[in-house]
Amino acid sequence: MTGIVRLALAGLMAITAMGTARAEDALKARIGVLRLSSSAPVFIAQDKGYFREVGLDVELKFFDAAQPIAVATTSGDIDFGVTAFTAGLYNLAGKGVLKVIGGMSREKAGYPLIGYFASNNAYASGLKTPKDLAGKRVAMTQVGSSFHYSLGLLADKYGFKLADVKIVPLQSLSNAAAALKGETVDAALLPISTARKLMDDGGAKFLGWVGDETPWQLGAVFASPKTLTNKVLVTKLLGALAKADREYHDVILAAMKDGVAPINDKTKPLLEIIAKYTNLPVEQVVGNCAYIDPDGKLDVKNVDNQIKWLQEQGFADKGFDANAIIAKEFVKAD
Repeated sequence: MTGIVRLALAGLMAITAMGTARAEDALKARIGVLRLSSSAPVFIAQDKGYFREVGLDVELKFFDAAQPIAVATTSGDIDFGVTAFTAGLYNLAGKGVLKVIGGMSREKAGYPLIGYFASNNAYASGLKTPKDLAGKRVAMTQVGSSFHYSLGLLADKYGFKLADVKIVPLQSLSNAAAALKGETVDAALLPISTARKLMDDGGAKFLGWVGDETPWQLGAVFASPKTLTNKVLVTKLLGALAKADREYHDVILAAMKDGVAPINDKTKPLLEIIAKYTNLPVEQVVGNCAYIDPDGKLDVKNVDNQIKWLQEQGFADKGFDANAIIAKEFVKAD
């Protein structure tokens, strides 16, 4: 073996070793998430390498409801959760085993996300608008979920009693959709990504959007106190998400018109990423792009209102407020 060959091999081995070292040095993080557009920045940061750029090796773990994500975060099965607020999440946070570290999706007028849908029979019998839900059987994932809170806001807006609505908790989005199609409930609150196929197949009728009726801070990023002790990990993760938040806002949300994002050379790459992680065709993704603050801000005032409402309903424990569950050193408040 010549000296030149030896030097070349040595250089190649050194480069390989450096690459291996960098991979080993990357901080590992597991993120719990739903396959919904409301988590679009997470998918963008993962697919475009923004997590890798800041030295993170991220594994996405997918769930079918929000509450299990909160539980998995406290148990250590995942390091971060990105999902909607629920009574269960707030109760865990109130006990000090979860902290909110950033904002994510919001219900906002003009940005379709969660909708009210009626069964065909109920619609034919007069259930035509969201305010007609009084006294009906309504499917949702869980009692105290974000869907439950949305229905409570609707009851307050139109002056009917939430207690008069028969809540049917079915534990998952797929179960709620099946109950609606099977006519075992009158209505359901569902994300458009779940409900669209129902409507396309003639299995449900659209009544309205939560964001148009009652805007509110729907989702957040959160972690356990143990994870928060690794400030470098948390800072890196939030930095990568902030980059994705801004890109998603400026490229997709800024281009939306009448609740639909256009498909063009600029938007298509991001829409395809969202489609990949939500298991939807791009043509469906364009109509369910959730609003997310471009700076990842959290509407702290609304979070406090949510907690108070859930406490008044008996869904959340008393004795804590928004300030008690927010990691102020990380949260950008709105």
